Amino acid sequence: MKVGITLPTFEPGAARALAAAREAEEAGIDGVFAFDHLWPGDDKSRPALSMYPLLAAAAAATARVRIGSLVARLGLLPDAVVVESLVSLDEVAGRRLVAAVGIGDSKSRTENEAFGIPFPSLEARRASLAATLDELAGAGIETWVGASSPATLEIARAAGATVNLWGADLDRLRAEVVLGPTTWAGPLPTSARAAAGRLADLRETGVTWAIWGWPRSIALVREALDMAGTRP
Repeated sequence: MKVGITLPTFEPGAARALAAAREAEEAGIDGVFAFDHLWPGDDKSRPALSMYPLLAAAAAATARVRIGSLVARLGLLPDAVVVESLVSLDEVAGRRLVAAVGIGDSKSRTENEAFGIPFPSLEARRASLAATLDELAGAGIETWVGASSPATLEIARAAGATVNLWGADLDRLRAEVVLGPTTWAGPLPTSARAAAGRLADLRETGVTWAIWGWPRSIALVREALDMAGTRP
């Protein structure tokens, strides 16, 4: 099982995120990922770094670590812009991109509406997902789909994409792994020992990646990976 982290993107500037990307690579962590949000959670007063330029800068600042979207949200930009942005990122990153995409949810609607961006219907977003996955696969880019609903997961599986489940429990993960490649993302305990136990449990389910939602520090991740026997 590979282990990645989400970068601290809800910041007024990119310095902390880029430092984390470099430190993650030095620590042997497998991937760094960024969110595609206009603000964090329900707090519209806090900043959020734009995902595409941040990932490009992280790619330029590193050489080995995988660079990933978690997730590039369809319905926020035109589909063609999303595809071309991800294709460009893959080239900038030297073919290190993990292009995780998603169709958003009710929380996403508020972000669109705040900026006067139309929010497509669920059916339209699912159609966009199928078409986007096809284009990315044609470009030879590794694709994941962040989702939870059976209908959206079915689109991902039909396209041969890996499924990413945010915060899913172990039973759900075991059931999904039977259907195809599956990854997990979400917060982990702030104790290294407890996080190591959770990582060991995730590895046992058969998921191929665990993405640690921004930890307190890279040192904490290194300690937990050592305890879990997950370091490369």
